[in-house]
Amino acid sequence: MKKSKPRILVVNDDGIDAPGIRALIEVMQELGEVTVVAPDSPQSGMGHAITIAKPLRLDKVDLYKGVDMYKSSGTPVDCVKLAVNIVFKGKKPDLCVSGINHGLNNSINVIYSGTMSAAVEGAIESIPSIGFSLDDFTYEADFSHCKKYIKVIASQVLQHGLQPGTLLNVNFPKGAGINGIKICRQANAKWAEDFDKRLDPHKRNYYWLTGVFQNNDHGQDTDVWALENGYVSLVPVQFDMTAHHTIPVLNSWDLDVTKD
Repeated sequence: MKKSKPRILVVNDDGIDAPGIRALIEVMQELGEVTVVAPDSPQSGMGHAITIAKPLRLDKVDLYKGVDMYKSSGTPVDCVKLAVNIVFKGKKPDLCVSGINHGLNNSINVIYSGTMSAAVEGAIESIPSIGFSLDDFTYEADFSHCKKYIKVIASQVLQHGLQPGTLLNVNFPKGAGINGIKICRQANAKWAEDFDKRLDPHKRNYYWLTGVFQNNDHGQDTDVWALENGYVSLVPVQFDMTAHHTIPVLNSWDLDVTKD
């Protein structure tokens, strides 16, 4: 009996027309049967937002041959929810891949990222999930050097699966001179943010978010170090945000409200 191909869900946050998702689709077509559910417009920086105050649209589109494709008016997380419940009718895919994002999602960026939040939602649904991002924000970004690494990583996930409650965050340096893949931890880094105060034509104030990325972590086992040194960074991520190491500390506090 012929073994059926893996069913692969492809999502992103840059929109269904983005070049990054096209590159990801091309790789996934080599590995299985591809279904795409993606936002109808860019949704970068949406994090794990969901739509609750307005209706969601889900329309079938025909952009790539041999690919079942849908565009949604919702967020990247909405797209995963719609895929699981409407498109797959509760029969979950074998793999969820998100990206390829135009721009890095390393270190603290994983919290803000719509790309990674879509992959996190896949993991919440118990689907082995991976987010892919490239260090190039331009629309004309070249994703060709990412493809062989994506295929290897996705193939390994299809073969071995992932631990429950976990997913992978994969980031690519810009350019073809990649030294290999590094399994890393998330760097302790953040954005030092500022707001540029401006005036609109009606002389009313408005603010434009700016900032500088600050890396406070000089370890050579981080995603920031790997990318700066020409490696693909691969970070295992979990959506359980419990600070387990802090529980013993809190248990030492005096929280007995019956004393007084």
